[in-house]
Amino acid sequence: MKILERFVEIRSPWLTLIGEKLQDQQGKILDYWRVEKADSVVVVTIQGDRLLLPKPMYRPGINSTTTDFPGGRVAEGLQQPIHAVPQILNRELGISQSEIAKITSLSHNGWVINSSFSNQKLYGFVAEINPTLSINPHQLGVTYSKTSKGIKLLLQDLACLQCRAVLLEWWQVHSRAAT
Repeated sequence: MKILERFVEIRSPWLTLIGEKLQDQQGKILDYWRVEKADSVVVVTIQGDRLLLPKPMYRPGINSTTTDFPGGRVAEGLQQPIHAVPQILNRELGISQSEIAKITSLSHNGWVINSSFSNQKLYGFVAEINPTLSINPHQLGVTYSKTSKGIKLLLQDLACLQCRAVLLEWWQVHSRAAT
């Protein structure tokens, strides 16, 4: 593909919409639209034998309240996606950086999301929280056991495909480490 022209670029704090004319290998001219967004971070939050999720939040895109892992965008200017994890956990669960015992990356290079339409990547992390910390009940939504049964129940409740993907990646790694 060859880019012939960028005929539209609309920038907002959340995304950039780009319209381009492309020429394919057969010489055909195509109008192509894509969205550029900041990369996303989803954090599987563990305290002892429990997975912690914040209170369900309203999602305008689906007009529904959903249960999700803590997550957010990688802010412009951050060197690495891992630097977003403490900010996300503080915002969504009231956990300070000093209360995070360990952060592990599940996707060092990120996973591409919708590569035909967007340039966004998803980074998955696991944050192990100090076992003696008492999480603010106003911020804690639900907890699930780290067992197979708990994971299956959580998968029934998660609507977010990104959250499901990160959970399944963690579960795969966790299951291998346990054997």
